[in-house]
Amino acid sequence: MLEDVPSPIDLRQPADAQQWAATALSKRPDRPEFFAYFERLIGSKPCRALELGSGPGFLARHLLSALPKLDYVALDFSAAMHDLARKRLGALAARVQFVERSFKEGDWSQGLSQFDFVLTHQAVHELRHKRYAAALHRQVRALLAPDGAYLVCDHFAGVGGMSNDQLYMTIDEQAAALAEAGFAAVELLLCKGGLALHHAS
Repeated sequence: MLEDVPSPIDLRQPADAQQWAATALSKRPDRPEFFAYFERLIGSKPCRALELGSGPGFLARHLLSALPKLDYVALDFSAAMHDLARKRLGALAARVQFVERSFKEGDWSQGLSQFDFVLTHQAVHELRHKRYAAALHRQVRALLAPDGAYLVCDHFAGVGGMSNDQLYMTIDEQAAALAEAGFAAVELLLCKGGLALHHAS
């Protein structure tokens, strides 16, 4: 049986969460370019979005600042990360519903209504093994409104990416997992700095 890949840090611990947040942008300087891409894809119309693995609020702050009609649900398993996000968002936090759950748990989506967009940035690998990805994507698909879209950005394995091919998927494997979950249209939109962004609908 394949074993999960252990995490070197515990993001539920305030010190680990703060350390991760302090270095995230310097380690991945292309993140703002991906954030801008999320913004363009969502657009300015009123809509509802769910972010999985919302962390310290980097993506939420960008989107809520740029899109005043966006209603936001931030889901993360770490209360420490939610605390950092509230501080980062300031007054914008009033437009966010913070949900403390792990998307590794089978019932994480219970009680959540439909969304126009489900977003995740640099979080799918926190499933701790790539074999779980299709099941997560299937749960996401059930939460999407009829014309909704799933925007998935994560590290990839292979040239220009990560070396651990159990934790991380190749770009082709990322697309295949989305197709296996029932998404009929899967498109790679941006690949840069070891991250790949797919649009699935």
